[in-house]
Amino acid sequence: MANDNWPWWPLLPLYPYGQRRTLCRELIPGQIWALEQLQGVFYVAVPIRMFVVKIEGGLLLYGAVATTSACVELIRQLELQHGAVCTIVHPTSSGLEHKVGVPALARSFPGAQVWVTPGQWSFPIALPLPWLGFPSQRVKQLFVDGTPHPEQLDWFGLGPVPLGPGPFFEACCLHQASGSLLITDGLIAVSDRRPALLDNNPKPLLFHARENGEEPLLDTPEKRLKGWRRLVLFACYLRPAAVSQVFRLFPFRWQESWQQDFEQLSKGGALQVAPILEELVFPRHRSLMADWLLRCSELPIKWVLPAHFDAPVAVNSTTFTNLYTSWCTDSTDSSVLNTLNRDFLRSFNRKIEKLKLVPLA
Repeated sequence: MANDNWPWWPLLPLYPYGQRRTLCRELIPGQIWALEQLQGVFYVAVPIRMFVVKIEGGLLLYGAVATTSACVELIRQLELQHGAVCTIVHPTSSGLEHKVGVPALARSFPGAQVWVTPGQWSFPIALPLPWLGFPSQRVKQLFVDGTPHPEQLDWFGLGPVPLGPGPFFEACCLHQASGSLLITDGLIAVSDRRPALLDNNPKPLLFHARENGEEPLLDTPEKRLKGWRRLVLFACYLRPAAVSQVFRLFPFRWQESWQQDFEQLSKGGALQVAPILEELVFPRHRSLMADWLLRCSELPIKWVLPAHFDAPVAVNSTTFTNLYTSWCTDSTDSSVLNTLNRDFLRSFNRKIEKLKLVPLA
């Protein structure tokens, strides 16, 4: 019987560790589905998803998640309706949370060609892909050896950006039939729409909704919403400005400004460059993001499907033009609250620059 056990969790020990429940959600009717799981640290649990794309002759998997037997069974059910998995794409060089699932996914679908982005790396020891479990006879490099199904999918890259152990590089894919752009980390949209997995297991929400350690884990719709909003602030800023005190065994102590911080971050669910990427990856390479946003503005994109937070995100002809203009003019919200929320990220960036793990901005 299919189950949620994930025996390889020690390779990347993130919550919920060895038990990874998977939900299948249809994003674009009859064309694209998402297999969603949770991952995080200290109850900061956010969605991570793999996309299943219908193409001529079968299915393509984009961005692996933990390949549990339950996850594989959900893919098998889609195969019965839409054909066998013929292609597996690992679209990022730095997304270890996706990489760790690829070997098991490849073993589960031995007839599929495996494509990876250039510049793959491992930490703390640099190892070749076969040593990491990738099937050497079936692996091709995106853009170096071509691209999969180019008559149906448009491929283009974001990066590479040199980092400490290896580059940041992301392979994005436009599904021509639906106008859907598949991405991993490049853009996000956050709102009050929390993943269904957290409603099935609300403990992370209720933990962050508390004001002190003695407060019980009361489960109400208001508590779930409150916990989700605070969880999002942690996930996007690592150390939000509204957190005034942190305890080892008790919830975080929040200032009243946290609700305003969430509204400012969310912008009503608008598409945006993730703060972590903007502050830690692209300060030294803003032109790369500008070029990528400009390329997106020239494509017939109707939907953006990120691997984290909201998906799908509806866009129009001006969405990427506005993002490009904002990025090029460096018009990121410069309010006091926004600056304070980014202080921890900017301080961390200065530290890794000082340690020469990344080039100076």
